[in-house]
Amino acid sequence: MKIKHTIAILAAALCMIPAGAQKYKTIDKSIAVVGNELITVSDLENEIRMMHAQGQASDRLTRCTVLENMMQSKLFLMQARLDSLTVNADMVEANLNEQMARVRTALGGDEEAEAYFGKSLYQLRKEWKEQLQDNSLIQQEQGEIAKSIPELTPYDVKQYLDTIDVDNLPVIPIKYKMSQICVYPDREKAKMECKERLLALRERIMNGEKFTTLARLYSEDPGSSRKGGELGMASKDIFWPSFSDAAMSLKPGVISQIVETPDGFHIIQIIEKKGDMFNARHILLKPKYTEEDQEKAFKLLDSLKTVIEKGETKFETIAFYRSEDPATRTNGGQMADPHTGSAYFEIDQIKPEDYAAVKNLKIGEISSPIVSRDNEGRDGNLVYKIVRLDKIVDAHPATFENDYTELLEGVRNIKQQEAIDKFIDTKIAETYIIIDPIFGDCDFSREGWKAKVR
Repeated sequence: MKIKHTIAILAAALCMIPAGAQKYKTIDKSIAVVGNELITVSDLENEIRMMHAQGQASDRLTRCTVLENMMQSKLFLMQARLDSLTVNADMVEANLNEQMARVRTALGGDEEAEAYFGKSLYQLRKEWKEQLQDNSLIQQEQGEIAKSIPELTPYDVKQYLDTIDVDNLPVIPIKYKMSQICVYPDREKAKMECKERLLALRERIMNGEKFTTLARLYSEDPGSSRKGGELGMASKDIFWPSFSDAAMSLKPGVISQIVETPDGFHIIQIIEKKGDMFNARHILLKPKYTEEDQEKAFKLLDSLKTVIEKGETKFETIAFYRSEDPATRTNGGQMADPHTGSAYFEIDQIKPEDYAAVKNLKIGEISSPIVSRDNEGRDGNLVYKIVRLDKIVDAHPATFENDYTELLEGVRNIKQQEAIDKFIDTKIAETYIIIDPIFGDCDFSREGWKAKVR
């Protein structure tokens, strides 16, 4: 299911605050002044506490690093206000709701969250909203600084190549260009059979068998099946909407009708509801495809491969008329990275099944039929395919002629980082800043902070 954090991680954090933190934890005091912005002990410890909540340990060095990051953020925040930037309210609200849902779910409810943080949910929501609003301004200001660099030209890339040591040139990893012809199994038939199996389980529960027993035996959600299908008290916002809507509409003990989500098909039993949180059991089943489906698809793909290899029809023509993948068929079967749109894939961008099919092919050769996944939804749908290896670009040091786009992006990143570094160093020098002597032995990454310790 769609749960990202666990109770165990947050619970462990209760015991993780090091003894060294205690020497200044009892009194909330200012430990840094940046312009008209204050950073207090509680501000720093709240950051450390959130790190613990994510399973990260901390020590004296960590506190130095966190404080430096907080002070840098204050510099961006002050400039954002001077530049009259405005908060992205919709994004802040969405991020706040997600953060509240994660914390309440991980800790097991509202009362548990309030006990852990020592504050009411109202206070937590108010504080986190202010932090997220500040973060929105900080990110926008950093973006404005990055955008301030002049438009880069081929001359800038040439100059970069002339000044960098040959041994330090970026290495362009090996890349593959591929095309495919896809055939899908009968998904509607598989969905119908899945629903029938789930209806049979629901009927067994209605006739007296235990939900928990059947969940352990048949549910395909590994995270909850061993617990009899129980999900634990969680915010409705962390589940798929169709799942949450169905669960929240049930009374305790009642079994839902079949609910479809991108994970598959479910039946749900509510254990407890508390506001917009609930604890439920579920049984998840996913559509199954038979050997007959695979044999039928492989037979078709083998015949198409034979026609292509005999030269009777071009791969691109068959892809257009026979491939069932709408994303590639209109382009002659040519595959493209769904995130970048590039026709070239690095190894870690290729699905494992696809890479296994092409790694030993020569340019222009076509693989045997394979079972793979498409790019739809979270896990992709099962698909049968043949893959042609169109081209391999071997790993090599970047060159102006062949890798201009990658080099341009690299130079842009360098220039943007230089602009941000210059902004920070300038602001440290000209801004009224005081850092408490307790942090005098911190090895800050920027020398300018040292002069501000007093």
